[in-house]
Amino acid sequence: MVSPGHPDQQSHARPILRLAGVSKRFGTHAAISDIDLAVGKGEIVGIIGRSGAGKSTLIRCINGLEKPDSGTVEVEGRAIEGLSETGLQPVRRRIGMIFQHFNLLANKTVAENVALPLKIGGHGRAARRQRVAELLDLVGLTGREDRYPAQLSGGQKQRVGIARALAADPVLLLSDEATSALDPETTEQILRLLADINRRLGLTIALITHEMDVIRRIAGRVVVLDGGRIVEQGETWRVFAAPTAPETVALLSSVMPEAPLGDGGAFPALTEGETLLRLDLGGENARRPFLSEIALRHGASARILGGGVEDVQGQPVGRLFIGVTPRAAAELPDVIAALSAYALRVEVIAR
Repeated sequence: MVSPGHPDQQSHARPILRLAGVSKRFGTHAAISDIDLAVGKGEIVGIIGRSGAGKSTLIRCINGLEKPDSGTVEVEGRAIEGLSETGLQPVRRRIGMIFQHFNLLANKTVAENVALPLKIGGHGRAARRQRVAELLDLVGLTGREDRYPAQLSGGQKQRVGIARALAADPVLLLSDEATSALDPETTEQILRLLADINRRLGLTIALITHEMDVIRRIAGRVVVLDGGRIVEQGETWRVFAAPTAPETVALLSSVMPEAPLGDGGAFPALTEGETLLRLDLGGENARRPFLSEIALRHGASARILGGGVEDVQGQPVGRLFIGVTPRAAAELPDVIAALSAYALRVEVIAR
């Protein structure tokens, strides 16, 4: 599991990135509506949604490629929505971008691709050479300075993209579906690299993705978009453990355990008097031996029929399907109430 950075205590006073009431329409289509979001220094925030949820428009408003119809976008406390292209240039140098398809120049070497923002910024040749060497060492590409993109693997290309994004020493890194074109092993490597950069540089990272697994692995906080609006946000482990928005529940279906089903899609056979329950777990209570405690206090037997618990950003999160048999049917509500003291949600699945 990749551990995210956490915002320092000062970041809430003046976030690195703040959006207030941001909306953008294209004709009659509302791409994003009333977006309120603050990202503190050193945070890794995941912004997730399906295709058409508004992720692309949101990121273009953040980096100034689109001007919102209403609302404010601030980078380091400076409102950018009213700036001219000339005024935006120094702001954009404070924002690094990495892309799904890398966006490297095919006729430039690794070193030349990384040095491009420095050359545009007016840095001398010696300063560019030194900075490129530092960045390639940071991303693990020392010795590949003279290779061309066609000679690199997908993961290596993305490392070049990350080095280039860091060249101008940004305060904010925007990752636009940066792992979507990579295989699972390479994705894990890139996420570990981003987490390492976050820890070493204190860099604020906003990850735009449609993959909940990416959010789980690296983001300390998650923002869920649906229909151009934020429908849920919070600490990643809390949202995973107890989602409230239907869109979040749907997105989590790919990473959370489903009910155990046998041949033909039937629930497992239950013994006489047994009830199948679903327990959504999160936080310290998930570490407690609550099934043993239920047995001791209420005399109810319980068996685990499916599911599991895993670490999500330092907290246990999971879903268990258990068969519970109380001493008497009338005692089932008391057993469920007792389980509710440990689980974030208890649901009767079958009897």
